[in-house]
Amino acid sequence: MADGDLVKAPAPLELRDDGLRRELKRAGVWFGVAAAIALAVLLIQPLLIIFAGIVLAAMFDGGVRLLGRVLPIGRGWRLLIVVLGVFAFLLATFYLTGVQVSQQVTQLRSTLEGQAVRVSSWLSGHGLMPGASDMSGMARQALGSLGRLSSWVGTAAGALTNMFMILVIGLFVAMDPKVYERGLQWMIPRDNRAEFALTLNRMGFTLRRLLAGRLLGMVVEGVFTWVALAIGGVPMALLLGIISGILAFIPNIGAFVTGVLMVAVGFSAGTDAGFWAIGTYIVVQGIDGYVIAPIVAKRTVDLPPALTLGMQILFSALLGLLGLALADPITAMLKTALERRSEREAEAGAGSGDQPVE
Repeated sequence: MADGDLVKAPAPLELRDDGLRRELKRAGVWFGVAAAIALAVLLIQPLLIIFAGIVLAAMFDGGVRLLGRVLPIGRGWRLLIVVLGVFAFLLATFYLTGVQVSQQVTQLRSTLEGQAVRVSSWLSGHGLMPGASDMSGMARQALGSLGRLSSWVGTAAGALTNMFMILVIGLFVAMDPKVYERGLQWMIPRDNRAEFALTLNRMGFTLRRLLAGRLLGMVVEGVFTWVALAIGGVPMALLLGIISGILAFIPNIGAFVTGVLMVAVGFSAGTDAGFWAIGTYIVVQGIDGYVIAPIVAKRTVDLPPALTLGMQILFSALLGLLGLALADPITAMLKTALERRSEREAEAGAGSGDQPVE
């Protein structure tokens, strides 16, 4: 065959073909996105544990930074002081209130079941609930699921294992967060590393301030609820204070659950105790909503209540109670990243001389 009869153009299946390369790149991108989504869905449980460890590390890091203002010692020693202080506080709390709280837990369960029966009887007597209904059985079923962190944590051993992993991750990240920050930057293209580092620092700053505000709110709500209910003669004041402080980490939904428990227990002891519990709830939520929350929002990121509640409902439906607890930190970090992106686009528009359309 003569040389002029040979076809010199690359074949359609050869990688030297520019069109084939472009199509393969597009297909690779879409395949990678689909694989990443599928992998995230399959690994959502360990990803939640990892993020919970990061949240715990942010708490430790905030304490280390705050302690560094008064103690000019190494970071490792400051972290040790913070961790030992937290464990000492928890051990002292369980030692001083463990027996009392364990007794009040059983009493709380019986009280809520009894109140559920009374509400059912009242509704049936007024014709608001046709037919017989076993509200006591529903209450037992609901209370029996309160101890589960999520649908995939069904045993105490599993819960303890997850808590241990969260603690270990938090400690390792808090020891030297710069190592993990540099690792994340290494996976980013060089041209975007400076912007990524700036965004990451802002997200960390926002997360630390948000968690500091939440911890402050938890302490204030827990102590004030305990003292106020004890003064008013409401039963199980200590347990209700602890529950109120823990649920204060989850605004909106946590406040609603706390209010229901306080009112139910209050009216179980009488009308006066019930109205005292209602007044305590209103005062506590007023302090949190009009004093603590604005201060936290001013120093961190202002999350609209509707956005917060919507994200909590979404994360709780998809990821369970652990997702509900982490909904606000995730939302705050996403909002910080989006705000930085908006700032960068505004800076680019100002640099190019583009004028906004009025």
